[in-house]
Amino acid sequence: MSSHQKAHWIVTYDIVDNYTRGQVFKCLKGHGTPSQYSVFAVDASNAQMGALMAEVAKLIDSRADDVRAYRLPEDGWRATLGNTMLPDNLWLT
Repeated sequence: MSSHQKAHWIVTYDIVDNYTRGQVFKCLKGHGTPSQYSVFAVDASNAQMGALMAEVAKLIDSRADDVRAYRLPEDGWRATLGNTMLPDNLWLT
């Protein structure tokens, strides 16, 4: 994947401080869609994800907080069980 080709990403976070958690939520909301508590779906290139993670890194306490980004394979398998906040078949384009 080139640094400019977009892919689907899952970004998760576990933030100790309520204020910081809100700041990280606002930051991620500007780049993706919340899919569960502390989980975002983001459509971005490698370069864009690098910039986003650098932006988030400025907000968090790296000794106490945990933020992770996972690129999903294009042909990856997925399943959804239970009640969801989002409509079925919604994905970022």
